[in-house]
Amino acid sequence: MSSVNSDNFLAVALVINRSRDGPAFVFHYPAQVQHNATDTGAGADLEDILLERLVQPANHNPSVANEQLPRQWDRDEHIVTDSGSQIVPWEHVAGFPARDLAGMLTPARPYHKTLFQLSLDPLYCVSYPIHVPENGKWKKQKKSGKGNDGDKASTVMDDHGVSNEADLSSGKLSDNSKDKDSKKDGDEDEKRSSMTMFNLVFILRPKTHEVKELVDSLYVNVVKKANKAYKYSQQQSDFIWKESKRILAAKDKAREEQRKMSSLWKEILQISSLAASMQEIYTAVSQNKIAALHLDTPLGILTPSFQIPVPFYVADIPEDSGRDQSGLWLTTANAFLSQDTLEEPGFLDRNFALLLMDDEKKIIAELQSDADPSTASMVEFVRLSKPTMSFHQVAQSNILTLSQVRRFAQHFIYWRRAIAIPPLHARDVYIVSPNCDPRRLPQDSVEWQRLFPVAPPLPNFLGELSQSPRPYKHFCPSKAHRPSYLHMLAWLMRRGWVTQLCTYAYVVVWPEIIYEVDYEMEAEDLAAASTSSLEQAKPPTIVEEHEHPLSPTSTIDTAQQQQQQQQPSSPPANPSSTEHVAERARLERIATKAHHRATERAITHARKTPPQPTPHPSLNDAPHLKGLTPHIILDAKKATGKEARYLSAIGKRFTDDRGKQAWQLFCKYFDGRCALERVALQEDMKRKEVWNLLTHMTEYVLCTRHW
Repeated sequence: MSSVNSDNFLAVALVINRSRDGPAFVFHYPAQVQHNATDTGAGADLEDILLERLVQPANHNPSVANEQLPRQWDRDEHIVTDSGSQIVPWEHVAGFPARDLAGMLTPARPYHKTLFQLSLDPLYCVSYPIHVPENGKWKKQKKSGKGNDGDKASTVMDDHGVSNEADLSSGKLSDNSKDKDSKKDGDEDEKRSSMTMFNLVFILRPKTHEVKELVDSLYVNVVKKANKAYKYSQQQSDFIWKESKRILAAKDKAREEQRKMSSLWKEILQISSLAASMQEIYTAVSQNKIAALHLDTPLGILTPSFQIPVPFYVADIPEDSGRDQSGLWLTTANAFLSQDTLEEPGFLDRNFALLLMDDEKKIIAELQSDADPSTASMVEFVRLSKPTMSFHQVAQSNILTLSQVRRFAQHFIYWRRAIAIPPLHARDVYIVSPNCDPRRLPQDSVEWQRLFPVAPPLPNFLGELSQSPRPYKHFCPSKAHRPSYLHMLAWLMRRGWVTQLCTYAYVVVWPEIIYEVDYEMEAEDLAAASTSSLEQAKPPTIVEEHEHPLSPTSTIDTAQQQQQQQQPSSPPANPSSTEHVAERARLERIATKAHHRATERAITHARKTPPQPTPHPSLNDAPHLKGLTPHIILDAKKATGKEARYLSAIGKRFTDDRGKQAWQLFCKYFDGRCALERVALQEDMKRKEVWNLLTHMTEYVLCTRHW
């Protein structure tokens, strides 16, 4: 799986288009965009080659572009060439003239709010261009009725399907200048910004095999959302245009003063929250973190956030190349979920709980610092949600609706503040995770001792878990210690030290059952064949029709007469007597053979040993079962044909109605993908009752255990 990093994500840049002055390359971060591993020495020659590949605008001065750049140029200071031309460090980006890039990265209106992708081998530029509305005004017409700017911001910022009713970081606007702004509303609505388009561009250098995956991931999760956040700020307060003018003015002044690029960039990042937000986007996304922007708009502080979601679990132990995934929760609880399962009502609610990735008190304190009206509901959600309680159980408190629980859980998971795990239970089995990261043992041991001072040292406790797997409750000194030990277990899960050892099952059909079903199917087939022969064709005999009206002879004659009546009359009307006798003989031979075969099958079947159910089919080694091998049903809930008959035959072996009903109910979990530990949750039954019923089915179930 391709991930965004500083090797394939080179820079983020802002380009605008103006009605009078045309495209402008406003700002980019980082200041120095290195586009190849040996970007020294021969870099000047490469720049000349790249310049020739670009279509130069009419006002471009070729004498400056084609002039050889000094090989030792550090791209920080200004250079005055022999001809007197000034080369400005920020006017070249990744080897391309910034003026030319601005023109190329200013797509026409048809690209408005769509994926714009430009390949400049080996670079890729990906963006989501935003054009001024058709009426030439960025500001939207105000709707009637009162509204809250913070709510609007939350709605606009949130593209991942999570409600931002009490968002920690994804789109709050604190309006601190409403009175001042209201005085200018009449004038501002009439003004038109000279900016007709802006485009936040992401400059990539992906490897050939990761182009599509990298571009798609970055575009959906960051590029599109960042441009939408900027669009909102521009519509509300002309923010992008005002900030762009400030940055361009600072660059023009620095050009005249021949200031170093490093000094200028430091100043721009201090005076412009727009530039600082671009720095945050690049730094956070390239380091696989959440980008939390801080846009200081005239209407207040806007704080949108976005990220590329990271996996919080792995289904298998990563190879050496995936070492960065060490320490992630190891489980197949999520990987094995089919689309049918996901669409099953209540499945996720009953089978998953929320495990916070930080201290509960710390998260609540952060929530309470937000004045959003829905903060109280989120605080209640954090207090109610325990790693031992499913989402369904949390909703049973009647304090929050199931819809709120789902929405808040999705929010915390998306923003990396929690993960969804099967509810922890003292009767389940937990082992040291094969994907744990031993390098963290020293620091985690200190944290463990601080949080659980009376617990055994972390290495010792992990050593105990590494012994023969057994229910977690056996590690507790007493029943009174279970709550504390479950807190310890939650911490171990959070840090990736342990994982649950689950039980998965398939239905095994023993030869006794196979023989029984085959015997019954053969008997049914013989009965059907016998009935058919009575209705259609008896063994042929030559007797008078009035004595045996159902004799084969009369049947043949009748069939021939009906066939002759249906055919149009043609000379001669009847076949010759010789042909009639031959056809009659042929039909008699066919009927005789069929009768003999049926008789032989019936005799063979009668000689077989009738099925005899035994208490333990797995131990039945009777002679008549020789040559039959057990059959495994890979997915009992999808069984058809003979496999469905196997399941039915097994169900009849349970003498009590409760056992038969349980077999029919539990069969859908015997697919090697559904952990039996989840059956009680899904069926809303007592765990002890479920395991008792499953224990009575062990004769017909083949179990395996893994994470």
